[in-house]
Parts: sequence; C-alpha cells; structure tokens
Amino acid sequence: MFWLKMGICGVTVSDVRGFGAQGGSTERHGGSEFSGDQFLAKVKMEIVVRKEQVEAVIDKIIEEARTGEIGDGKIFLVPVSDVIRVRIGERGEKDERMVGGKCDVSTAA
Repeated sequence: MFWLKMGICGVTVSDVRGFGAQGGSTERHGGSEFSGDQFLAKVKMEIVVRKEQVEAVIDKIIEEARTGEIGDGKIFLVPVSDVIRVRIGERGEKDERMVGGKCDVSTAA
C-alpha cells in the first residue's frame, strides 16, 4: 500500500453522500421527473500529515484519483492545531504516530 511507503500511518475512508458540479440524480417515471435524492454516493478520505508531507500526499492523491471527468473530487487543506490520544491524554506531535501499529511494522522491514 503506497500510503505506508510514504510514511502515512493512518487514513480514514467514509462512504458519504453529496453533490457538486455534477449535480444530483433525477429520474423519470410515467412522464414525470422526480428528484427524490439529490445526493450522489461519494468517498471521503481524511488524512492528517506533517507539513513536510503535504505536497507529496497531494501529488499522490491526484496521480491515483484523476480521471479528467467531473466528480474526480476535491482536496481540502485544513490545519490541525493539536492531536490528543484519548486513551492516555497524550498531546502534540509526539503522538502523531501509533507505536506498535501498521506503520511500525512496515517501516521496520
């Protein structure tokens, strides 16, 4: 998985619904047009990275996701002011990776 090779130790992927430039869906039944659900199924990825990783991650997402069609998605950059591990209350950058998790296993190899 390329995320681990890039040093990204966590990604959250959610199935969501929404609309953008491509609009929602409309259906025709018996000559009438219905727009019951204006939202389309989408995938939302949330990735928190260090400042020095931002451009490489953006480039990789674009490389993997771009089809040239409407609906390729958007990338929003949001600063993270702090990170807190709920289990132990540890705060700050020292807690940005999970010791003993998948990232440790892949980087040790």
